[in-house]
Amino acid sequence: MLDETDRRILRHLLADPEAPNTLLAERAGVTGASLWRRMEKMRAEGVIRAIRGRIDWRALGYGVEVSLRFTLDKTVPHAFDAFTAAAREVPEVIEIQTFLGSVDLRLSVIARDMGHWQQIYREKILTLPHVADSDALMLVSTIKSTQEMPL
Repeated sequence: MLDETDRRILRHLLADPEAPNTLLAERAGVTGASLWRRMEKMRAEGVIRAIRGRIDWRALGYGVEVSLRFTLDKTVPHAFDAFTAAAREVPEVIEIQTFLGSVDLRLSVIARDMGHWQQIYREKILTLPHVADSDALMLVSTIKSTQEMPL
């Protein structure tokens, strides 16, 4: 399990993932060698899986984000596998999530503008297999988006 020092390291890592290790060690109150050992241990245990960059899709010209919720036709064997395989092939699908309940899956889809969204929807989304029902929610604003945890 994690001790308070590990939690402190993770808090600082989440707050500033681009910080150099020397600064991260200083902020966490440990030596550089201790930081390295602890981070390697957390990687080995699967606590730290990756340190990734976060892309601002709007800065790249993708001004529209839509959340699509799908219920699949459960009478079709392997409908889930066929749907997810097809959804993975749509480049504008940036996230696929599964759920328990009345909604089976949710896709996050990005588009440059409404015209591009309509093209993606007609040519790629409507052709996804085994859909029994769907619902679309267009993102207006993001109030909170964080990877930070109460560590």
